[in-house]
Amino acid sequence: MSDVTILHNSSCSTSRHALEEAAAAGIEPEVVQYLKKPLDRAALLDLIGKLEDPAADLVRKDGFFKARGLAAEDYVTPEAVADLLVEHPRLMQRPVLVHGQRAIIGRPKDRVAAFLQS
Repeated sequence: MSDVTILHNSSCSTSRHALEEAAAAGIEPEVVQYLKKPLDRAALLDLIGKLEDPAADLVRKDGFFKARGLAAEDYVTPEAVADLLVEHPRLMQRPVLVHGQRAIIGRPKDRVAAFLQS
């Protein structure tokens, strides 16, 4: 597998783990630092369309999410998730691995190696 993209946050150990797994598998992924270069709505909708996980799982429900008074049930459709992540890219779950027409969230960490081998 050579055309792998990893949506990466360098401050996240799980995201760094995905890069290490790719290197161990001999894969040189395209690394997209989505906080420095956020995805636009169309790119997010495309990503969600490839995602093997529910769209809602792409949203981190962390303290930043809660501090804004957001409710998880408002972010379950692809459109709502994309709109939220355009406004707040830091709420995107990471890492996200993309290969062709497939994408996964690399959590838990053991999902990464299996995805890279498929």
